[in-house]
Amino acid sequence: MSVDQATVRRIARLARIAVEEHEIPHLQGEINAILSFVEELASVDVEGVEPMTSVIPMKLPLREDVVTDGEIAAKVLANAPLTENGFFLVPKVVE
Repeated sequence: MSVDQATVRRIARLARIAVEEHEIPHLQGEINAILSFVEELASVDVEGVEPMTSVIPMKLPLREDVVTDGEIAAKVLANAPLTENGFFLVPKVVE
């Protein structure tokens, strides 16, 4: 797969990156190099290789899954501009 200069401009626009016109050929080469590397990875035989989340086997410490309110409701409500009866007070947006 190869990208042209129009695609580089579109990628830059979508990423909200300011790219000068003289930089486009260089970026085109960089993107094409990345894509060719990814294509090489697709040819690697991974049959029988189990997926892993880390390069070393380890178990993460787990805590009991308990639903709580964090016990800091007063501190959270202190950040709100308006509250009423322990709830955030917001302006009505639907008539």
